[in-house]
Amino acid sequence: MSTVALIASILLGSTFVVAGAAKLAAGPSWPVHVRDLGVPMFVAPVLPWLELLIGALLIVQSFKPVTAWVAIGLTAAFTLLIALRLSQGRRPVCACFGAWSAKPIGPRHLVRNAAMLALGALALFG
Repeated sequence: MSTVALIASILLGSTFVVAGAAKLAAGPSWPVHVRDLGVPMFVAPVLPWLELLIGALLIVQSFKPVTAWVAIGLTAAFTLLIALRLSQGRRPVCACFGAWSAKPIGPRHLVRNAAMLALGALALFG
């Protein structure tokens, strides 16, 4: 594994850990925001825990190809959802990072997610 792949994996993993922890710290407000974004409500209770697991596995380099693909898939799904809401003229609160991201979605969210997707690709192929 290259140094670039290792660093990308750790950075992406850390991002997932922070996102999951921030969602849990937000308590009951986070599921409300995720519903407004259009995420199915059955996903809300498990998403923070999934993000923590994905992030931890990326950081410690366990099951890395599978974990990196799951991270890429999850990030791509949220990117598509954000793009869809923006194309509909809707700008709900992202809450991707709990209370830290309480601003309405916008192009910056797409840019941030593109950077996360690039980290995922570097983790896999770097």
